[in-house]
Amino acid sequence: MPEFSDEAHDAKREMRIALLAARRSLSAADRAVAAAAVQAELVTLVRRLRPARMSAYVPVASEPGGDDLPDVLRAALPPDAELLLPVLREDLDLDWAPYTGPESLRAAGRGLREPTASPRGRSAVAGAGLVVVPAVAVDRRGVRLGRGGGSYDRALARVPATVPTVALLHDGELVEAVPALPHDRPVHCVITPADGLVAVPGVGPGASAGRTRGS
Repeated sequence: MPEFSDEAHDAKREMRIALLAARRSLSAADRAVAAAAVQAELVTLVRRLRPARMSAYVPVASEPGGDDLPDVLRAALPPDAELLLPVLREDLDLDWAPYTGPESLRAAGRGLREPTASPRGRSAVAGAGLVVVPAVAVDRRGVRLGRGGGSYDRALARVPATVPTVALLHDGELVEAVPALPHDRPVHCVITPADGLVAVPGVGPGASAGRTRGS
């Protein structure tokens, strides 16, 4: 691997460690307030776009959005719309299965909760009209810092460029620069508690997904 890639990997790891430590330091009350703000902004976006299918995930631990996010999104979607959640494969790629309610989730590895319905296949995310992804940080170009497994980079590679992709963050996680590697896939928008929906790359569908603040 080229030396510059090693340096980028090291820089990403150090940034990830620092930001995850900051998340863990948040109080339960602070997390609840942040989750409510992020959910409200995301619900506004979902109601504006009215996708027939969208994909999201179940936040865990200190991730922004709250562990009830799937229920909140399901209530905001049109009645006949489909909400897909990820199912982590052994190779760390993502499959997708429909969410039908809290009883349809099961505990999975790495502290995750996943739907029990039959998976639709890795390419199911390509048919979503809105894609919501986790992130540890995103920079002003849309470059996303994840947990390091590459699962969402592979999933985002299957999403058409015209589909809005949104990362959920805590305040302070929209940063000036994230070290980028060739496989990294950018997102169009982020949602933070203080700034709401922000289009980050300045191009693509994120700029027209809805109003932006704090950009």
